[in-house]
Amino acid sequence: MPVKNRFADMHAEITAWRHDIHENPEILYETHRTSALVKDKLAEFGCDEIVTGLGRTGVVGVIRGRADTQGRCIGLRADMDALPMQEQTGLAHASKIPGAMHGCGHDGHTAMLLGAAKYLAETRNFDGTAVVIFQPAEEGGNGAEAMVKDGLMDRFAIDEVYAIHNTPGLPTGAFAIRSGALLASVDEFVIRLQGRGGHAAKPNETADTTVMMCQLICALQTVVARNVDPVMQGVLTVTSAETASHACNVIADAAELRGTIRTHSREVRALIPERLRAITAGIAATFDCTAEVEFVNGVPVTINDATATEHARAAADVVSGGCTEMPLSMGGEDFSFMLDERPGAMIRLGNGDSHGLHHPKYDFNDEAIPAGCSWFVTMVEQLLPLE
Repeated sequence: MPVKNRFADMHAEITAWRHDIHENPEILYETHRTSALVKDKLAEFGCDEIVTGLGRTGVVGVIRGRADTQGRCIGLRADMDALPMQEQTGLAHASKIPGAMHGCGHDGHTAMLLGAAKYLAETRNFDGTAVVIFQPAEEGGNGAEAMVKDGLMDRFAIDEVYAIHNTPGLPTGAFAIRSGALLASVDEFVIRLQGRGGHAAKPNETADTTVMMCQLICALQTVVARNVDPVMQGVLTVTSAETASHACNVIADAAELRGTIRTHSREVRALIPERLRAITAGIAATFDCTAEVEFVNGVPVTINDATATEHARAAADVVSGGCTEMPLSMGGEDFSFMLDERPGAMIRLGNGDSHGLHHPKYDFNDEAIPAGCSWFVTMVEQLLPLE
């Protein structure tokens, strides 16, 4: 059975929800309006239980099937938050909020899961429980981690968890997935260098943090090149370098570097900071300076469970007649926190020939809605079949 006819009938309604969310974007955990909209829709659909405030502003809806002989529960997740950027689409449904925009398609993800929730509550054509999870703060706030820490998995006895993310460049309504690592871990670092400043005419009397900073930037490029197994993926990028001096005749007594670390391996994720610390300490000692290193752990590697990936692929085959292999990406996703707790998978849904994610002219493709909704409900009906 391909895309479900019910979603063709509901397409205009779901699109209207999507446009409303797009016009009123909310950042990080400030998804108060969106969360209220989701809560009201779930109540309207007749969900058996609705919980708000999980992970601060997350919303969870529980839909029980016609039977529960299996005692199993499938979680379906969508993210709700927008990005802190100015929209440049000029569309009729463009953001009304200056400096906030749904530039990653979370408005589409939320609308599709709402459509799936309405269908599941209407039909209940499954044996078990479906839990629809609407998460805040995916864009840098680790909202998935916050929901997990608030007891998401245990409270609702979730056995497996699944998600969709749209992908520009993939044909509209088509699906792609891969087993194992899909997206990278994303961590940040700050290195603060302290030396002795002085007059530019007397460098011999200083411990020059500018020269040290330049040497350190070059040396850090060897962390991946000479420490990580060449068949593994890893990126260490210095994205900001600044000294305490902005004068031509002053040698700065302090400098600061910032950057990001990304990898598809838990082992490499642990190795890179270890080597960064060692190299920084060595170069600081060489230049008679001191260094302080701070790491900000972001999202873990997004790893699709092998069996769950095949379930997701099978549902995509039913909906679209095929599912291609998704290449690895160095992008990150906090759905990884949920996958660290339960088996599951994230699948990619084609957004067609659109601007890329996080582009000021990006917009979610409404023509992909029926396929995304159908995949969500097909997952539940295939994993929790009625006898």
